[in-house]
Amino acid sequence: MSPAGEKGKSLRSAIPYSTVVRLAQYLRILERLEAVGTTKINSNELAKEAKVNSFLVRKDLSYFGEFGVRGVGYEIKSLIREVQRILGLNRERRVVLVGIGHLGRALLSYKGFAEEGFHICGLFDSDPAKIRTTVNDLLVRSVFTLEDFVEESGAVDIGIIAVPAFSAQFVANTLVAVGVKGLLNFAPIPLTVPPHIITVSVDLTTNLEVISYFLSQR
Repeated sequence: MSPAGEKGKSLRSAIPYSTVVRLAQYLRILERLEAVGTTKINSNELAKEAKVNSFLVRKDLSYFGEFGVRGVGYEIKSLIREVQRILGLNRERRVVLVGIGHLGRALLSYKGFAEEGFHICGLFDSDPAKIRTTVNDLLVRSVFTLEDFVEESGAVDIGIIAVPAFSAQFVANTLVAVGVKGLLNFAPIPLTVPPHIITVSVDLTTNLEVISYFLSQR
C-alpha cells in the first residue's frame, strides 16, 4: 500500500466534495467490519456496503494513491489507517460548541465525536442562566470570552454552531476572529465567511421538508 506522491498532492485541491463524503462513509463501514472480525475486503464488497458501484470506490481511493492488491482487495486495518490519514483523523481536532440548548446538549451526548478524535474542549452560550453551569463536566462560558479561552487553552480547529438563526452570523464571525478554520453550522441560515474558512451546514428542517416533498409526489 503506497501513499500518494506529488501527483496526489497536486490533485488534493481538486478532490470532489462528494468523494470526501464517501471516504467518510467508507471509513464507517470499514470500522464496523473490523469490529466484527473482518480482515479483508475488495472494491465490489465495499461498494455493495456503501450502495455505490465498485468503479466509484476505486476512483475515490485513486485520488490519494494505490491501495490494496489487484485481485485480492484491501487489508481493512491498513485501509482504515490510510483513510483516517486522508481525512486528517490521525491527529486530535479541538472543537468548541456554541449554543447549549436542546440541540447542543444532544450533540454533546454523542460519543462518536471523541471516538474519531474530535475533542470538544469548550462550551459557550450567551444565556446568563447557562453561563458558569457545567454540562458533561465542561464549564459553559460566555460566548464573549472565546478569545480569552483560545489564548489560555490553545488554538481551536472547529466550531459547532447550534444557535438560533438570528445569532448564527455573529457566532461565526466571532469564531473566525479567534482563528477557527472550520465551522459546522446547524443554524437554518447561510453564513458569510472568508474563502479560507471550511463551512458545512446541516439544516434539519430543510432536510425534513425535502423528504416531505418527495413523499407528497407518491
